[in-house]
Amino acid sequence: MKIVIIGDGKVGYKLAKQLSAEEYDVVMIDSNEGKLRDAMNHMDIFCVHGDGGSVEVQKSAGVQDAELLIACTSTDECNMLSCLIARRIGARHTIARVRNPIYYQQIDFLKEDMHLSMAVNPELTMGQEIARQMLFPDASKIETFVKGRVELIEFWITEQSGLKEMSLAEMYNRFQVKMLVCAVERGEDVVIPDGEFVMKAGDRLHIAASHKEIRSFFKQFGYRKSKIKRVLICGGGRVSYYLGMQLSNLGMQIKIIEINREKCEGLCENLPKATIIHGDASNHDLLLEEGLQEADAFVSLTGMDEENIIMSLFAKKQGVSKIILKVNEDRRAKMIEELGLDSVVSAKTVTADAILSYVRARRNSQGSVNVETMYQLIDGKVEALEFIVNAPTAYTDIPLKKLSLKSNNLIACIARGRRIIIPNGDDSIQVGDNVIVVTMERQIQDIEDILI
Repeated sequence: MKIVIIGDGKVGYKLAKQLSAEEYDVVMIDSNEGKLRDAMNHMDIFCVHGDGGSVEVQKSAGVQDAELLIACTSTDECNMLSCLIARRIGARHTIARVRNPIYYQQIDFLKEDMHLSMAVNPELTMGQEIARQMLFPDASKIETFVKGRVELIEFWITEQSGLKEMSLAEMYNRFQVKMLVCAVERGEDVVIPDGEFVMKAGDRLHIAASHKEIRSFFKQFGYRKSKIKRVLICGGGRVSYYLGMQLSNLGMQIKIIEINREKCEGLCENLPKATIIHGDASNHDLLLEEGLQEADAFVSLTGMDEENIIMSLFAKKQGVSKIILKVNEDRRAKMIEELGLDSVVSAKTVTADAILSYVRARRNSQGSVNVETMYQLIDGKVEALEFIVNAPTAYTDIPLKKLSLKSNNLIACIARGRRIIIPNGDDSIQVGDNVIVVTMERQIQDIEDILI
């Protein structure tokens, strides 16, 4: 499959790296020759220097023969124009990154008029991810499947945790919650565990269950007795706007600190329920004046990773129990986990995951199973995929105990109609099911790929 990517920024580079590793035919277009040289030195891709909004440049990149064009430059207008041109000259599918809230409010109209296959809004997706974490503050990350009805949460086992030194089988029996531990990260090791696995302090667990069951689990186990009510947000960009809107609708008290007066005025107009402070959030005295020590949660969303890290460390020192920060550099994200800041969000990652899900879905769209959603976990060592079973296969209507799975693979959850099933050996996969698979295999396209 030929895929053309316009824009060699953080998102474009991450996509090109992942897609070339999966042996797609990748072409990248960018106006920065230095970036393209660096990309060609590190990846097996073809690069074209020029403006992605040019018909001639697109033709020289072979867009007319491409299955998919992905426009992820920093400019929404350029992305939409590039996609429109690509469709006109023959590209079969197009994806545009659209970040402006005004454009995104009318995205259905734009998708239809420009024949976009998909539009991705990283800031909106990040806002939704952070808002979910506010509902389950003990979780450091939450991914969703089956249109939000199944959640995959990530949280740490601390020294104070009642789960420490407990086997998974004992945990399932004690809490009587329909959930499944899909993967565990212990230091540098990653395992897909069985019931005999004993949890240790420092383990990072990934648990799949319905929203209701996860709420029940945290009610029995969670350290946090009270809900998050007061949230202090640093940075007044688009993520803060989307997040403030969602948290205000949940009844939380929101305070946003932003240094740019024009942004403050826009936030005041669009978020009437929030308190907007014009000031420098990196000023620790200002944070204390604005109630940092009384906040239930602190979210750092400025445009500078270093600033977000320093402010978050200060908030941690002041005793704020829930801290979320935006970090775009992967190497920094890994480093700060060792500092006890485990809730990290990245626009680059959420955008890449959404687009890669679509690419996987396109590759096997003619088969009996479609990929609906895909997330990469634990630095890409584990993938969680949601498949939709469209037609009978060799493994449908057969009890799972009669199917042999390859090692390091797990059928974590089955959604059937309104039911969410954490499967046992007597359950089976049926036509119409949404099936969530957790795997350490790479590039699986079908549930059949995890069977012996």
